[in-house]
Amino acid sequence: MAEPSSTIRPQIGPFDLGMIVVSLVIGIGIFRTPAIVARQAGSPEIFFSAWVAGGLVSLIGAFVFAEIGSRHHFPGGFYKLISTAFHPLYSFMINWVIVLTYGAGMAGVALIGAEYINPLLPTAWHGATGIRSTAIATLVFFYVVNMLGIRSGARTQNLLSGLKIGMMLMLCAGVFMDVPHIATSAVPVPDASGSWFTAFGASLIAVFYTYGGYQQTLNFGADIKDPVRNTPRGIFIGIALILGLYLTLNYTYYHALGFEGLQASNLIAADTARALFGPWGQVFFSVAIFLSVLGFINANMLSLPRVYYALADDNILPPAFKRVNSRTQVQEFALTFLIVTTLASLWLLDTFEQIVNYVMSVDSIALASAAATLFVFRKKAGPDDPHQGFKVMGYPWLPAFFVLFLLVIAANVIITDPSSALIGWSLFLGGAPLYWVLQKVGKQ
Repeated sequence: MAEPSSTIRPQIGPFDLGMIVVSLVIGIGIFRTPAIVARQAGSPEIFFSAWVAGGLVSLIGAFVFAEIGSRHHFPGGFYKLISTAFHPLYSFMINWVIVLTYGAGMAGVALIGAEYINPLLPTAWHGATGIRSTAIATLVFFYVVNMLGIRSGARTQNLLSGLKIGMMLMLCAGVFMDVPHIATSAVPVPDASGSWFTAFGASLIAVFYTYGGYQQTLNFGADIKDPVRNTPRGIFIGIALILGLYLTLNYTYYHALGFEGLQASNLIAADTARALFGPWGQVFFSVAIFLSVLGFINANMLSLPRVYYALADDNILPPAFKRVNSRTQVQEFALTFLIVTTLASLWLLDTFEQIVNYVMSVDSIALASAAATLFVFRKKAGPDDPHQGFKVMGYPWLPAFFVLFLLVIAANVIITDPSSALIGWSLFLGGAPLYWVLQKVGKQ
């Protein structure tokens, strides 16, 4: 075995990064959220306007993070950038909540994937024990894959993302098919009331969260070959694929089910697959969901240990979290810690699922803070900015619009669900005393 070190050697290219972006963003949401958005929108015009607007805002965000990633290439960059631009305490308060939810989220997503794929397995796997066993086996499998090396994890990610894109393109082919509208797994549709602006705003929140996740690519800053050129390329490859797939897939849902069917559907992608492929539609949908789950799990196993690296680099976590196998470029201790805590959370899943809902407003503040680091870095660079890589057009107006949009989203979440937001912000504030305790322990 190679000796551990604290040095990360770049091994990820632009295509690898693009596929990571695809799996960080395209999870289960696009297979469920459109029905929710349709009910909130109340009309096809508002529905499609929200998806286009959400895509444009996400594209602006991609421009912002492409420049940030091109300028600074830290391991665990989502933590390190905020720490460098503002303060380590503030960055920790944000990131410890994110690490908590993302790690537990892997367990929750693994269970959801097992619920979809297990009915296709032998009868012995159909019960609660079988579902939990599949989830555990899935998590352990990707732990082994990623222990083999960062390149092993990246190649696996390319395969999973390619399969996921292929499955989504097969669904998108429904745009060209003459599909009779079928009865859907109906749910009550609320009466459309209120202004166009209110409906559009409510729709846009759900849409924007479905586009989210690409910002976590900043955690791979030290892993990317020639990051000044390749970070923007990877982000743009990923976001371009996502925009095309999301808009086409939403039109496919509308084309296959009609807008009323879209509103009334409980499982929008399952109903669309059934309309397109008949009895095999449910099998197709289950496999598509499972592939999305696998991609999400693998992407997070690649990403989260780099956040641990950054925390250890600031003496918040013990030095063991920073050790990198010089041959495989894997943080073996950090990855093992991640899988142990993820497996443990399977037994506390209900609690962690609630936590994910609680931190929605904190997540928007985290995104806004990461985006706002661009203003700090540009100011420090001064008028003779030496940076020769990608620079976002329309500076400072486009980045300012993106940050303001995120702050409005955070405020809206607090207003619409204050009790959940209160718990989320309590977790955020609880990070302050935890920071001082961990920093003291880390320095010992």
